[in-house]
Amino acid sequence: MCLLGRRRKTRPIWVGGVQVGGDAPVCVQSMTNTDTRNVAATVAQINKLAAAGCEIVRVAVPDRQAAGALSAIKKQINIPLIADVHFDYRLALRALEEGVDGLRINPGNIGKPEKVAAIVEAAKKRKVPIRVGVNAGSLEKSLVQKHGAVTAPALVESALGHIRLLEKLGFFEIKVSVKASDVPLMIEAYRLLAEKVDYPLHVGVTEAGTMRSGIVKSAVGIGTLLAEGIGDTIRVSLTGDPVEEVRVGYEILKALGLRKRGIELISCPTCGRTEIDLVRIATEVEERLRDFPAPLKVAVMGCVVNGPGEARHADVGIAGGKGGGLLFRRGEIIRRVPEEKLVEELVREVEKMAGNKTP
Repeated sequence: MCLLGRRRKTRPIWVGGVQVGGDAPVCVQSMTNTDTRNVAATVAQINKLAAAGCEIVRVAVPDRQAAGALSAIKKQINIPLIADVHFDYRLALRALEEGVDGLRINPGNIGKPEKVAAIVEAAKKRKVPIRVGVNAGSLEKSLVQKHGAVTAPALVESALGHIRLLEKLGFFEIKVSVKASDVPLMIEAYRLLAEKVDYPLHVGVTEAGTMRSGIVKSAVGIGTLLAEGIGDTIRVSLTGDPVEEVRVGYEILKALGLRKRGIELISCPTCGRTEIDLVRIATEVEERLRDFPAPLKVAVMGCVVNGPGEARHADVGIAGGKGGGLLFRRGEIIRRVPEEKLVEELVREVEKMAGNKTP
């Protein structure tokens, strides 16, 4: 088992201008939940995702009208665009014609080998990578019967079968995922797959759920694998605004020390020693700073026991006391601030420091 910081060595591929695998940082992806046929709405959401730090975006391509909208969408965004295609291989061919930067196909439903071969030939000509996306919810019936259930070996067998097909066709620009909504199943599947191939892995807990349960499941599943060095791109699947998926993705990476984009907020859980309205203050600070790209550590602490120490170790921090708190900057006390001005003063200090930090 790998130790944190010793990532699994994978062969690099390029999705548009973004390197995946090799020595590239773990990449944060998301997927739109707009109707792809609505170009304006889809572009608007993609640009919001990009502003939040999304590095690769995927869109659903359920029909020819959606496929035909891809070139118009791509012209108005600045991050690589992946087409998500199921059932009809002709949609993948059209997506490639429209200029997408990557394809995701599900081997359990794309059809006969010759249809996959047609996709591969077109992708090869355009130097577009393909993600083999195996999902527990659409695993081939033959494999379910063979293994008696949806198991990790069954998921990996499915992935390997389609990887080998692509390789026989002379195609190696491959990324792979073996997702499941069951966290232990998903972890086991990725571990098995990581032992068998050196292709970059796209990691995620599929259909993770709503915000609370989905964040917990994703943090446990994705975080466990990343801590073992497994994973080159991640997607947090949440029911709701996909912008939150990106924010949560970065929080997972920051917690493991793998990426430093954005504010890392440290705040205490409060106790009987707290003499300021810390819950309100911490919530306001988090909201005000949530889209700051600068990698600063900000502490919001509520008492004189652990507060000064944590605040000193942060780039900027406050340690609360009766009616106010001490404002710290890089270990030094700047001044004492009354409670009603703590948020404004802290945010102002972060804004000053942000000019000296880069994402």
